[in-house]
Amino acid sequence: MKFLSLGQRLSLVFAALLLACSGVAIWLQISASTRHEQEVVQRLSSGLAAHIAGTAQLMDASGWRPEAVHDLFDKLMAVNPSVELYLLSRDGRIVGNGAPDDNLKRQAVDLRPVHKFLGGAPLPVLGQDPRNLDVDKVFSAAPVQVGGREGGYVYVVLQGEAHDQLSAALSRDSTLRVALWIMCFMVVLSLIMGLIAFRLITRPLKALTQKVREFDANGHKAAALPLQPVDKGDEIGVLSAAFSQMGQRIAEQWQELTRQDQQRRDLVANISHDLRTPLTSLHGYLETLRIKDESLSAEERRHYLDVALGQSRKVGRLAQELFELARLESGLVHPQAETFALPDLVQDVLQKFELAAEARQQQLEVNMPQAVPSVNADLGMIERVLTNLLDNAIRHNPPGTRISVRLEPWEGDVQVAVIDTGKGIAPELRAGLFTRASALRRSSPESGGLGLIIVQRMLQLHGSDIHITPGQPNGTELRFRLSTA
Repeated sequence: MKFLSLGQRLSLVFAALLLACSGVAIWLQISASTRHEQEVVQRLSSGLAAHIAGTAQLMDASGWRPEAVHDLFDKLMAVNPSVELYLLSRDGRIVGNGAPDDNLKRQAVDLRPVHKFLGGAPLPVLGQDPRNLDVDKVFSAAPVQVGGREGGYVYVVLQGEAHDQLSAALSRDSTLRVALWIMCFMVVLSLIMGLIAFRLITRPLKALTQKVREFDANGHKAAALPLQPVDKGDEIGVLSAAFSQMGQRIAEQWQELTRQDQQRRDLVANISHDLRTPLTSLHGYLETLRIKDESLSAEERRHYLDVALGQSRKVGRLAQELFELARLESGLVHPQAETFALPDLVQDVLQKFELAAEARQQQLEVNMPQAVPSVNADLGMIERVLTNLLDNAIRHNPPGTRISVRLEPWEGDVQVAVIDTGKGIAPELRAGLFTRASALRRSSPESGGLGLIIVQRMLQLHGSDIHITPGQPNGTELRFRLSTA
């Protein structure tokens, strides 16, 4: 069956179940009809044995009169050929009958059904047939009274051997044939209706299968998958809608992966450029020192060494930033959240940059309300975030710039803003400011270019993000939010 389609397998299973149910239904119908017939016959003839016992002289003072039974049997057979008459003793032995000797299969009859019948049990009541050891039949029974005492029973089988032979012949000729025709008609009709129903049911499945086969994992076909409202009771429709949503989600994730891959390529290219420049400069000055060592004065030699050391520090800083960024993106670094006072941390970070700001003739300040809620975050990461932001603001702005850190409660969180009044950031540089090595690094020989990317990754680990406030005429404002304790 593995080569059959779902509709064909459903049809085969349905046909098998239909045949089995039809067979059971016919068996139950025949059984119910037979039992109904037995009850009707027994109710109509329930007084037959009593009538015989009351009118026929079957027993006298000397005992049973078997010859009377033969005469009565011949008369009954002429009137109703299906009945058979027997005389039973008080213990159930057959003491008189009208059957040929070779037809009698029993010498005694179980009297328990007779007592149930005489006691008024619900009909039909089946008793033993002296001529058939396999089938019990309906009967009529009555006690025989002689001299005021019970001498035995009149036992009349109402559907005797002649009835069985005629019923079997008619069943072979008509009843069974009609039943089979009816069953075949029901099976064919039900199968046709079932196939139509299965076709209607499997049509959406075929459409969904075709949609799955045509689905392009890179998202080219996912954008064309329709999203339509479906009835929750339509499981196939719900499945199709879920697949469409999954396809669009995969397409979005694929596009995001493509974008991130391109950003990674750009990052590697930019970092390679940043590494190549100081390494080339370092190599050039060291080579000059080696070639012109005897002709250089002490002051020139010291100048070349200072330049080489500066380029070496730049390479080391970039390598350190690369290592830190790799750790943040590996998924192995998790924030160790704790509750702390954000104003105290801001003051500590500002103190580290006081001398650098004075050297560049810049002004540092803090703006915050008197009561700022404590935050729940990784103290070391948030310190690094503030350090990187203030370091960028100081190095990338001209003298006379005012740099401020503003804290304010915002919708249950604390919003942090680092604001400067400097030259601002060109619009074309803002889009990739936090996703690739920033072009701002070219304006400062001390910058590795990865500081803002590290800031973004650390804030993302806290469930936050950093944004540039749009519409600033002069200067730059960078904002992020932290959860309160």
